[in-house]
Amino acid sequence: MCAQKTHQDLEAKISPPQSLGSFEMGRNDVNVVCTYGKIAVWFGRKVPDYIIAQVLIGISKVDPSTVHEFEIICDFDEITEYESKGYILVSYGKTAGGYRVNYSIPFSNKKALFHLSRFVLEELQKGEVRKDFYWNGSDCDIQRLYKEFSNNIDSWELKAINYKTEPQTNR
Repeated sequence: MCAQKTHQDLEAKISPPQSLGSFEMGRNDVNVVCTYGKIAVWFGRKVPDYIIAQVLIGISKVDPSTVHEFEIICDFDEITEYESKGYILVSYGKTAGGYRVNYSIPFSNKKALFHLSRFVLEELQKGEVRKDFYWNGSDCDIQRLYKEFSNNIDSWELKAINYKTEPQTNR
């Protein structure tokens, strides 16, 4: 059971006899699908910048150990520029056109979140944006995330809940 209780109806949906498979929530310009290992976020082209910030900050409040993995090809000198934004260097290697660099963006670092939100805004100029964030969320964390968003983001709603189904065994 979750330590903090929220709406009784929501709790009944999130804490049924079977485990959650996925939990979808959002509004018309942002959609969030949570599973135990990943939070998949779709940002529509017209999403306001403050909503992007509220989504990222909301995730960081519920689980600061959440990360976003990011890969780029850049010059060697640029590697430290990304580190100065709070990104954590995971690996790099020489490739055609520069260096292929992998970073982890920790949600525990506000500076990194700020730069991630700026990056999302830049990508939105080309079209809609999809980002995957990795976490260790449980039913309780998903419930807390829904409550965080619904309390702080206008028009936030529950869209769909899918439950895990146990495979049937033949005897």
